[in-house]
Amino acid sequence: MAEKIGIIGVGRMGQPMVKHLIKHGYDVIAHDISAENVAKVREMGAIIAASPHEVGSACQFVILGVGYDDEVNAVVLGEAGLLSALKPGAIIAVCSTVSPDTVKALDEVARAKGVDILDAPICRGRWFADEGKLLALFGGKADVVARGRIVFGTFASDIAHLGEVGHGQVGKAMNNLLLWITSIGLIEAGRIAESTGIDLPTLRDALMMSSGKSQALEDWDQTSFTWALKDMQIVSKMCDAAGLAMPITGAVKELVKEGRRIKATNPPQWTRS
Repeated sequence: MAEKIGIIGVGRMGQPMVKHLIKHGYDVIAHDISAENVAKVREMGAIIAASPHEVGSACQFVILGVGYDDEVNAVVLGEAGLLSALKPGAIIAVCSTVSPDTVKALDEVARAKGVDILDAPICRGRWFADEGKLLALFGGKADVVARGRIVFGTFASDIAHLGEVGHGQVGKAMNNLLLWITSIGLIEAGRIAESTGIDLPTLRDALMMSSGKSQALEDWDQTSFTWALKDMQIVSKMCDAAGLAMPITGAVKELVKEGRRIKATNPPQWTRS
């Protein structure tokens, strides 16, 4: 019989994960508060659950793809939540981008019930999700990571084990910090270059052969800044907890607010439409 994999939160990233899991022979039990998302994964062949508790009752490996820390806590710890149903030996894989402290706190509560947390945020975005080529950053015990590699191998072409629970989220936070520093730089560099009349796509081709090369520049078309402020709030919280003064980080946290508006309305045209 096929192993049942639960997935809670089947939005833009969760849907291709469901597709690849089913393609590789898993039965998928899905839950989402969006009727539209539920309809899409039902068409793919997922079994729909009415609550996180129902997902936990059917599965021993559950992936979380909800958006925010409070949503992760509500799904796991709330009324009709996962922990009220999961049996000892189960794994909750947190793919959501949250604070390292959030997954560490969940791990402490879950271990008391014999359940493990796999800290497993994902990188590379929606186009890579469609192709099954995501990057997963793992934090957790070796045996939990080993089980996670098998499941995540259906939709992630690369997996990096960074350490204990919490370190996956540290890796994601640092990745996102560097992404938004570079993306803000690309807005400013683009504005300066545009003022000279240079052709930006031609300049981009040259920069991609030089020290100005970056993944943010290569993927400029799919950078939306949608989650940028949330990402920077996580990093800012980490700085505060460590008592670190990080002026560039603080400035970028403010700049991404305007960056989202610029990218959505009048961004530098680094690529040809």
